[in-house]
Amino acid sequence: MPTEFVFLGRVGRTHGVGGEIYVDRTSLTPDEWRAMGRFEWRGRGGETRPLVLHEIRAAHDRLLATFEGIGDRESAAKLVNGELWGDAARLPDPGPGVAYTFQLVGLKVVDTEGREIGTVRDYSSAAAQPLFVVEHDGREIFLPAYEPFLKRVDLAAGLIVVDPPPGLLEL
Repeated sequence: MPTEFVFLGRVGRTHGVGGEIYVDRTSLTPDEWRAMGRFEWRGRGGETRPLVLHEIRAAHDRLLATFEGIGDRESAAKLVNGELWGDAARLPDPGPGVAYTFQLVGLKVVDTEGREIGTVRDYSSAAAQPLFVVEHDGREIFLPAYEPFLKRVDLAAGLIVVDPPPGLLEL
């Protein structure tokens, strides 16, 4: 069976002179990154490179990582703005009632009455609260991805049920 690679994070700026880089836009914990161990870096120009994690740690709202063979700032700088992808089969089970953010992309979003709102295109945790980026009527809207607005996620059915704030869909 072919390997299914999933997006796990974006390489942010370098940190210090020892090859450490920030990992942005990730929902994985440092322990989950360690369990994965191996990654594929994908550059903006289509280039790829295998990476083996050396160490990773929490740094405020992001992670700081080092990879084998990347021991200085100059080497790390070549990875900046790339993406980190991993084998979905190597991901630890997130536990009952929990999903990885990549699993939410592509799900249909409906309101509590069953009316279709759109499709999840991305997930953002950059704001004060997590948001679904949803394609709705040919435009992008941001829906709260937390209670009391998020009612149910059904991965098997490919469905997310939300109760959007009044007026949000009319903006």
